[in-house]
Amino acid sequence: MTTTSTTPTPRFTARVYLALGALALGGFTIGTTEFATMGILMYIASDLTVTEATAGHAITAYAMGVVVGAPLIAIATARLSRSRLIVLLMALYAVANTLSAFAPDLTWLIVGRFIAGLPHGVFFGVGAVVGTAIVGPAKRGFAMSIMLGGLTVANVVGVPLSSWLGHVMGWRASFIAVGILGALAVVILLMALPAVSAEPGASPASELASMKNPRLWWVFVGSAVGFGGMFAIYSYVQPMAVLGAGVSDRVIPLLLALFGTGMTVGIGFAGRMMDRNVRLTVTVGFVSTSVALVFLGFTGHMPVWLFVGVFFVGFTAQYLALGLQGLLMDLSPKAPSLGAALCHSALNLANANGAFLGGVVLAATTGYQGLAWLGLGLTVLGFAMIQITTRTHDARDSKVQQVLQSLE
Repeated sequence: MTTTSTTPTPRFTARVYLALGALALGGFTIGTTEFATMGILMYIASDLTVTEATAGHAITAYAMGVVVGAPLIAIATARLSRSRLIVLLMALYAVANTLSAFAPDLTWLIVGRFIAGLPHGVFFGVGAVVGTAIVGPAKRGFAMSIMLGGLTVANVVGVPLSSWLGHVMGWRASFIAVGILGALAVVILLMALPAVSAEPGASPASELASMKNPRLWWVFVGSAVGFGGMFAIYSYVQPMAVLGAGVSDRVIPLLLALFGTGMTVGIGFAGRMMDRNVRLTVTVGFVSTSVALVFLGFTGHMPVWLFVGVFFVGFTAQYLALGLQGLLMDLSPKAPSLGAALCHSALNLANANGAFLGGVVLAATTGYQGLAWLGLGLTVLGFAMIQITTRTHDARDSKVQQVLQSLE
């Protein structure tokens, strides 16, 4: 959505950086609790007297909340001020995490995690629009990289700290800490964000109209398939390292931090490339991720090269995450918040299908290298789907333009 006259002039002042920092803090908060649950799963299972597999339903509930909440909330709040909406979303996130902390049993924890997932995709979708309004369209990639950079830094700092807190004080303390962090983010967002209005005439009907574009859904499905390649590795990185490469379980936090470092470094490069060419960013993301997965397929059983490969996968994944979000926004120009939110729905579907298919591969084979080849297959398939639909429609648009010119 475009902004009204309340949108600030895109100058890089201290207030602009403060506003972008507030968005990054929101991303950090969401990233911390999204991935930290994996690190405290054993404590949750023990405290609630369920198996780890059963406790894992809380992770699934969060992902389903993202998938459901992203399009529904984006459509329902089409008329609401973008800056006001993003504050409300973070407030809901803080409340939902606090609810999770006080869950008396697994059922209430699942409810809390589902509610926490609802604002996830819309926060990043609306944040992309607000960030673009702050810095101007020419620096859209930069603004998005700052906000998503908060999520990647969470993998380096927030997730390990949350896991440590859960070990020392119990899993509930991890969610309480995120609730407090979310409340702090609400205060800073209120102080730092300028007024960014929804487009005049915006409505749920106009948001739904943008969803009629078949290219949008082809790219959505291609994203859900292609990004699953990364999750096929990330979901099973611990057993791949310990059982497949013989790495000590004690260094797994370091391996995860290395993955997060790759994401943090990659987001900066990806943001600069996206400001020049969105489609090139997507192409580089798919190709480089494929190369990284091939590398892991051949060398992932050797500890040193496993660490190198995991860093590389984290690095290249950011080109995909940022590029695909930009592409979906471009395919829904009258509803960019919805387009960006759909990207996060697609990424959570990718999380689900990558983890599920990875489990199937592990059940059918004895080696962990098969995960890399599965990931490669998903990445190539997703890339092919996106390339086919974009090239087909580009060719069709070109022919229509030629016909129109001949009639002039």
